[in-house]
Amino acid sequence: MNFFYVLNGRRIKRYFFMFIAALFSIGVVYTERDNITVFSQSEPAAVYSIPTNKKVIALTFDISWGEKRAEPIIDLLKEKGVNATFFLSSVWSKEHPETVKKIVDAGFEIGSHGHKHDFYSKFSDEEIKKQIQTAHTILTETTGKAPTLIRMPNGDFDKRVLRIAKELNYTVIQWDTDSLDWQNGGTSNIVNRVTAKAHPGDIVLMHASDSSKQTLEALPAIIDHLRAKGYELVTVSSLLSQTEVGQSQVQDKVK
Repeated sequence: MNFFYVLNGRRIKRYFFMFIAALFSIGVVYTERDNITVFSQSEPAAVYSIPTNKKVIALTFDISWGEKRAEPIIDLLKEKGVNATFFLSSVWSKEHPETVKKIVDAGFEIGSHGHKHDFYSKFSDEEIKKQIQTAHTILTETTGKAPTLIRMPNGDFDKRVLRIAKELNYTVIQWDTDSLDWQNGGTSNIVNRVTAKAHPGDIVLMHASDSSKQTLEALPAIIDHLRAKGYELVTVSSLLSQTEVGQSQVQDKVK
């Protein structure tokens, strides 16, 4: 008996496109294998946001230079009763101990922003370790408390930086919402960008360096808008305590 297997044109076409899609996926994984997003409990991770349904958001402020913008922002946050996290460059902190003391006295959380403001992924392992440890020593002496959170300068890291930071008992903190306040694109643009993108468990990147000239003006509207939507403004550590972060997103050289 002869058996004839007949495939109609539609089925052949479907199988063909499935085959092409599979080949394309394999190609993407291969070519992007050094930059692909990784979800792993065994590898060090950078935290971008926290998966939670609770309406909590962390406002964070990087400071690496200047003496005009930080104190007015500190005063405003204190006046508004906002819990916030400041990531401080150790070089800046050493040059502005009075302002650092003001941040500490106001009860804000302080994290490290490294020592030299450079791209750490281009450093050797030994230099990465030296930069983080130098910043740690200075910030501990200046603030009276050893930081455990770090945001790498320029937001730049690779898997080596993550590994070394973890070995030094640091958690690398990134952000999910970037205010782009450093671009000074207008107060309303800063406000709209943050309020439109903000979500439960979000970490918001802002700056209190002198280069960010419109952050202070944008902050009241951002704070009021988020609170009107039911958000509680918390520190990064408080945010981390909301949930297990073992499967945080990891990426190489995020800038």
